Amino acid sequence: MNSEAKHTIESGKAILGIEFGSTRIKAVLIDQDYNPIAQGNHDWENQLIDGLWTYSIDAIWKGLQYCYADLRNNVKDLYDTEIESLGAIGISAMMHGYMPFNKNQEILVPFRTWRNTNTAKAAARLSELFNYNIPLRWSISHLYQAILDKEEHVNNIDFITTLAGYIHWQITGNKVLGIGDASGMLPIDPETKDYSSVMINKFNNLIADKGYDWSLIDILPKVLQAGENAGFLTEKGAKLLDISGHLKAGIPVCPPEGDAGTGMVATNAVKVRTGNVSAGTSSFSMIVLEKDLSKPYEMIDMVTTPDGSPVAMVHCNNCTSDLNAWVNMFKEYQELLGIPVDINDIYGKLYNNALKGDADCGGLIAYNYFSGEPVTGLAEGRPLFVRSATDKFNLANFIRTHLYASICVLKIGNDILFKDEKIKVDRITGHGGLFKTKGVGQKILAAALNSPISVMETAGEGGAWGIALLASYLVNNEKHLPLADFLENKVFTGKSSIEISPADEDVAGFNVYIENYKKGLAIEKAAVNFKK
Repeated sequence: MNSEAKHTIESGKAILGIEFGSTRIKAVLIDQDYNPIAQGNHDWENQLIDGLWTYSIDAIWKGLQYCYADLRNNVKDLYDTEIESLGAIGISAMMHGYMPFNKNQEILVPFRTWRNTNTAKAAARLSELFNYNIPLRWSISHLYQAILDKEEHVNNIDFITTLAGYIHWQITGNKVLGIGDASGMLPIDPETKDYSSVMINKFNNLIADKGYDWSLIDILPKVLQAGENAGFLTEKGAKLLDISGHLKAGIPVCPPEGDAGTGMVATNAVKVRTGNVSAGTSSFSMIVLEKDLSKPYEMIDMVTTPDGSPVAMVHCNNCTSDLNAWVNMFKEYQELLGIPVDINDIYGKLYNNALKGDADCGGLIAYNYFSGEPVTGLAEGRPLFVRSATDKFNLANFIRTHLYASICVLKIGNDILFKDEKIKVDRITGHGGLFKTKGVGQKILAAALNSPISVMETAGEGGAWGIALLASYLVNNEKHLPLADFLENKVFTGKSSIEISPADEDVAGFNVYIENYKKGLAIEKAAVNFKK
């Protein structure tokens, strides 16, 4: 038993970070040296209801409570103690989406997640109005699409927020949002570090004839930067989080953030000319800019770091879901043969064998589109594997093409930044499920981006660790350091990472693959148009 960790928990100085991912809710407890000392998990899945991807309110709260209960049980097993109080708490979740509420705090329509692509008309009109790329998944796109579709609930809106903002509101009573997550609701003015007043006025003028009794600024959460006071855990919040009743109220809670922001923190990538790639169920890259882009790009989202610096984001709706489905097929085959199954061993063997395949995958192509992919112009998706009779069809190439497919859309977006805009970066760090098998996903991403890729030992802790660090920044930043300096000088000092540089052969092979991939998008589009 670690007596220091037990003392940290019992003295109420441990910091809790909780992140709602697409398939898992994760809690991480860290000590005063920012090291994880306990974890909790709960798996969950989104549902497709009436053509829209959602998670129910009941699933949100049960998921949070199951995750926290798992953390409590692990603390008991590891340290034979109970969590009574904490130094601070942070809540993070999938960015963007749409959660509208009435004056009675009742949700007006089921939570519409980032995964939905029904907002194309709204996003296009707003992008033109603002002269700024407004992605399909942003909250303002969902709101305006609901207006265009003449949905009745719009008349009754009192407040809209993201998933992280909703949880924070319910446990603290405060309608606030971290600036990184807020930048996925409506663009942020880099000077004021608040919603763009110009765009708010344009939007209000756009809908003036609708006669709503709300103004846009009045229904949005207040924007906060990292380190600002975002409220305290209430009695109600403590009971919502810990149904056992042990957790006490009064704990400081940091500004709620999106998973992109916590990924930047977890990979020490909030400084100018740094970047990170998160690759799991979805994928996105975040590059912190030293200058503005020359023009808006439909494939590039402009968001911010948790302390308000401009970030170019390439967001892809699909990443490893199709790859995981194929790996599970091999798991089923082993089980059919009566061979003991370790899924991590299967991943390791298949991924490492993929590195023996041809650099261009022997002509094979795969599309991992479980859902639509805005970057490549698809409102819906169909997982697809394509080959001709003359292609080199073997196991190594088969898995390699699915590994390539998981980051192809990411490459298409990042080519704009690195080739067209000539953006310079000093460091790109990868994190997420794609990098769990040591060296493989890292090597392939390096080839795709033609850039060295680092993976930190701590990056496997993910966004829950990142939001825990932001919670610690709230209460343990006695010297009032900027966030980048706090991370560099206090959190990541002595933390090791492994860097892999791209191999010329792999870069050339990936470039051949991506050209075949682009040509083959016509096949994917035909598959989408095919109705069973």
